[in-house]
Amino acid sequence: MDLKMRDFNQKIIKFDYEKNFKKDDFYISKSNKHIFDLINIWPKWEKNFLNISGEKYSGKTHLVNIFLKKFKGIKLESDILSDNHLKEIKIHQNVVLENLDENINERLTYSLLNIIDQDNKFLIVTSVKPIVEIKFNLLDLKSRTNNFILQYIKKPDDELLFALILKNLSDRQISLEKKLINYIIRRIDRSYGKIFEFIYKIDEMSLKKKKSINLKIIKEALEE
Repeated sequence: MDLKMRDFNQKIIKFDYEKNFKKDDFYISKSNKHIFDLINIWPKWEKNFLNISGEKYSGKTHLVNIFLKKFKGIKLESDILSDNHLKEIKIHQNVVLENLDENINERLTYSLLNIIDQDNKFLIVTSVKPIVEIKFNLLDLKSRTNNFILQYIKKPDDELLFALILKNLSDRQISLEKKLINYIIRRIDRSYGKIFEFIYKIDEMSLKKKKSINLKIIKEALEE
């Protein structure tokens, strides 16, 4: 481990943020704790169908990976769902269908939901919009969406923003003082995507200027 990474880890310990990192660096905060807690009490759910929705980069895939690591199952991508996949799920109790939107094969998706129901399996669907807000053409499929437990990942609070910035900086082996991170938090849009874009931007600006990231670079990136 190089000096920068060691400094970064020391900062996490100093700020006591490591206590909320669990399950492969997933950070638990008020924004997502309700979903983290729900997936960990499986199979004690009110229904066999769960929809986790939230904007891109909000941690939906991370959550279902935690679930599958603990409880096992199969994960499918909604845009490439096929008849063969419907055969594959027969041997699995838990099924995850990722990235559901309007651009799917509605017939196959409806068949999948029927199999889950008939065989008393469990299904987790991830989507940007809540599944009940997705405009399906197949009325039977639309009706099925009412059978889902709806869980939405909220916009990041200050705690989660801090943790996400730390994690993204760590991935790039960059460390920043706490006061600079707090400066960013007070000014950046509360969007998971914007955080990723911003970290990428200040890293690129730092490399181009051949300078370490400082307040001036942060201000320039925020203004853009």
